[in-house]
Amino acid sequence: MPHVAEWKKEEVKELKDLIESHTVVGMADLSDIPAPQLQKMRQSLRGSAKLKMSRKTLMDLALNDSKKSNVKVLVDHMDGQPALIFTDMNPFKLYKILEDSKTPAPARAGSTAIADIVVPKGDTGFMPGPILGELQKIGIPAKIEKGKIVVTEDKTIVAEGDVISRDVAGMLTRLDIYPMEVGINLKAAYEDETVYTSDVLFIDEDKTISDIQKAYTQALNLSVNAVVFNSVSTPVIISKAAGEALNLAFNAEVLTSKTTDLLLAKAYSQMLAVASEASAQNAEAVDDELREKLSATASAAVKPAEEEKEEEEEEEEEEDNEEDAAAGLGALFG
Repeated sequence: MPHVAEWKKEEVKELKDLIESHTVVGMADLSDIPAPQLQKMRQSLRGSAKLKMSRKTLMDLALNDSKKSNVKVLVDHMDGQPALIFTDMNPFKLYKILEDSKTPAPARAGSTAIADIVVPKGDTGFMPGPILGELQKIGIPAKIEKGKIVVTEDKTIVAEGDVISRDVAGMLTRLDIYPMEVGINLKAAYEDETVYTSDVLFIDEDKTISDIQKAYTQALNLSVNAVVFNSVSTPVIISKAAGEALNLAFNAEVLTSKTTDLLLAKAYSQMLAVASEASAQNAEAVDDELREKLSATASAAVKPAEEEKEEEEEEEEEEDNEEDAAAGLGALFG
């Protein structure tokens, strides 16, 4: 039996103790994180989570030998430069904290683009020189304008998933475009015999809030239409019932304190309509008082139409004056 170094035994024991003593165990990837930045991240997690780096074989042994059911599945997510995170906080909260702590980083030759890399339209800040040819060489549409080199249109120079070339990486840095992110990538997290992968841990907050608001509206609409009383639907149901009752009373011509004025206004309008029709057939069919009311109603209807016509005429006159003025200027400078 080969001899196993004592420090390896101690390392596996420490990892197992950490696994057993925390409710959440995460598998992270620390690839491409500069040492100073990693140190800052460790300090920011202090008190809420413990980050532990070790050899892959030792982490594999600790996870497979743990008493916690299903925690060994984390081994399948051991990518890049793996490390274990131990905490008692919610795994979704842990993921959000780690994502929020990521910072923009310059592109590196040979790296894979995490999203489309777009060079935006606009002034580059560079004076005319060899850089114009360098921009055009890597496919960025650029030209000289007002003594500066400008990008003429937004240009995607690296698609998501493609490898970044050396020339593109160098140019992006010169343009102050930092398309990469540096931070701890939480690949998966274990809690209560369940392993959550990063795609599950990611929550689109805006979409989630929108979905909750939509569900709330739909639930309220359902409870109102099904006449289910609760603290939110009751005022809406009462208001809806009051409106429907008023409408029914109005159409059935039931006199109440709410409908009387509405029914009188309706009756008066109908009376004027009948009188107008009768007057058109026979001028003597209505008396002088009623004839005055018809005239007043007709005048009130005509007045807005006349005002609108006057406004149109004024606008046409202004346009004619502007055309005359433009013609005069043209003749003056022609």
